[in-house]
Amino acid sequence: MAQRYIAIGELGKATDTLDSTGKVTDEKPYDKITQEDIEGVLQKFTGNIMQVPPLYSALKKDGQRLSTLMKRGEAVEARPARLVTVYSISLLRFQPPLFTLDVECGGGFYIRSLVNDIGKELSSCANVLELTRTKQGPFTLEEHALPEDRWTIDDITQALQHCTSLLPEESAFKKPKSENSSDQVLSYEYITLSETKREEDAIKTL
Repeated sequence: MAQRYIAIGELGKATDTLDSTGKVTDEKPYDKITQEDIEGVLQKFTGNIMQVPPLYSALKKDGQRLSTLMKRGEAVEARPARLVTVYSISLLRFQPPLFTLDVECGGGFYIRSLVNDIGKELSSCANVLELTRTKQGPFTLEEHALPEDRWTIDDITQALQHCTSLLPEESAFKKPKSENSSDQVLSYEYITLSETKREEDAIKTL
């Protein structure tokens, strides 16, 4: 499913998380990097490319997120590079040390890894300062995000109905699978009995 992001990268600093929330692990000069330099390396990150996921990520090892293991101080090996897709990438703005990218990519793609790799290609380093997802599949931030002044039950209901209509029919509604139907029936009976008992207790106190 296609995704689109606006990312602000910062040249000259590398961090352990590949974004501004992490600890600075390296600093390199960036004063000679030009807009043309950045635009030139972007071509290397378009199409089907190999990308190494960040160590701080939602990927799992033995059922636990790598980011959780890293925060505990446990040793985590870098994951092998994997094939990802970048449909388009462009430089929107360059105000050293900051540069802003517009990226449309496929699933499993990490913007943090992209910005880190761009820094290395420029013989410097970089991390993500700010990241905004502007598209997820058929949904865009501009067209489908509900403004705060419309956070009412009616508006939210209408928005959900509209968004549901944009999904493929087979995934619009999925019934949750019950692990054990007999357990589900027993739980309903327990709830009913509990509610009845509470009602009886309430009547006695009147």
